[in-house]
Amino acid sequence: MAERTREELVEAVTVTARRHHAAYTLFNQAMAEHLGLHPTDLQCVSLLALEPGPCTTGEIAQLTGLTSGSATRLVDRLQEAGLAERHPDPHDRRKTLVSLTRGRTPEVEAAWGAPGRAFAQALEDFTDDELAVIERYLRRTTDVGTEQAARLRAD
Repeated sequence: MAERTREELVEAVTVTARRHHAAYTLFNQAMAEHLGLHPTDLQCVSLLALEPGPCTTGEIAQLTGLTSGSATRLVDRLQEAGLAERHPDPHDRRKTLVSLTRGRTPEVEAAWGAPGRAFAQALEDFTDDELAVIERYLRRTTDVGTEQAARLRAD
């Protein structure tokens, strides 16, 4: 088999990345439906779980790319769904902090069980060096995606 040119490799990565994004978007929608949530709400839960502590609604707006009003409605839905709670910021009484609750944690963790194992299994065939490259690629494309989403919103 002939080696592919850089142009062919870049094209193959681009096509595969587009398919990956579409597959993950559809997976996210299916998981959200399974949990009775809107896909954006599920993504917010995922992003909040990655944060080191509670967030303000403004920070949630930045994380999700939503307006402050949309982020407030998103937090309202998460609170109604038993996934998040609001509490006063101990350092600034004008602010409210949002954190995930423990109420539905077992349900959400159970829903992620089989998919989480499947995604982990998909990485088993890669060497440590290959995993480092994959992580670098994902970090870079995440940054580019964030920048491009901001550019599109500004236009």
